[in-house]
Amino acid sequence: MLEQFHPTEAVELSAYAEQHGFSGVMAADHFQPWVPAQGQASFVWNVLTAVGERTTGDMGPGVTAPTFRWHPAMVAQASATLAAMYPGRHWLGLGSGEALNEHITGQYWPEAPERINRMFEAIDIIKKLFHGSLAGKDVKHRGDFYTMESTRLWTMPEEAPPILVATAGPITAKRAGRHADGLITVGAPLEKIEGLFGRFHEGVRESGRDPESLPKVLQVHMSWAATDEEALANAMHEWPNGGMKFPKADIRSPFEFEQMAKLVRPEDFEGRMVISSDPDKHRAEIQKYVDLGFDRIYLHNVGRNQREWIETFGEHVLPKLVR
Repeated sequence: MLEQFHPTEAVELSAYAEQHGFSGVMAADHFQPWVPAQGQASFVWNVLTAVGERTTGDMGPGVTAPTFRWHPAMVAQASATLAAMYPGRHWLGLGSGEALNEHITGQYWPEAPERINRMFEAIDIIKKLFHGSLAGKDVKHRGDFYTMESTRLWTMPEEAPPILVATAGPITAKRAGRHADGLITVGAPLEKIEGLFGRFHEGVRESGRDPESLPKVLQVHMSWAATDEEALANAMHEWPNGGMKFPKADIRSPFEFEQMAKLVRPEDFEGRMVISSDPDKHRAEIQKYVDLGFDRIYLHNVGRNQREWIETFGEHVLPKLVR
């Protein structure tokens, strides 16, 4: 969580996690933290490069919006460079963006359907650059939202990194199946995720591919601490946005989130994330998602007690999960 930890500490924690049985890293791409108490927002591509030097597992931004702060060509260049440096380890996670990060360039902030259309046009550009560059050809693009004159990526891996689309919506999931190489979503009721899988698989089949060949990735927020009281306090102070039961994509300032956080109550987290000192409660929740068919699950403990959490889960949770 790069909104919460200094980048040097985040890299240290990534290496420490790998030593305790974790096998990959998803790093937040934020220009601002959710709330001021989190206190950080470092540049994700720098951090992932350092993570690549200190670890051996997979890594990717979870997620980058290739649509407002970035021209898609720049995202393609950043991703291709990371994949060239760490072959077979990098995946590119893309989303439609949030005003908290994207409004900073002063552009018009559109409603969700346009943001999603922008994302899929950006994916087309990134795929053109990946495929054209691997073939040694220049490519160009002129669409509804973006223009790119003839160019190519001069630094490329031997194989383009997979593009994973983050969504919790069925329509976008189906489009992701047609255009992307995998799906990222967040913890939710199992029946909702099953529906999401179904729509994603429909899109994959429409693209002429096998749904079972593409990864389905989950991000799970949780709060573990030595006591239930500490776990709840961590959630309330460090991750109040997890208890906000409304869309957050149009909020522009961490200070606005801070004011909204005053309305969050402990019961608002119920059904949204596990808050407990009992590792078995967390293990049981994660196992449900493993059984549902996720290929990779990234765990986010919302407190600052990261080393204790890594040690506890490395010993008492990860070894007990059954695929």
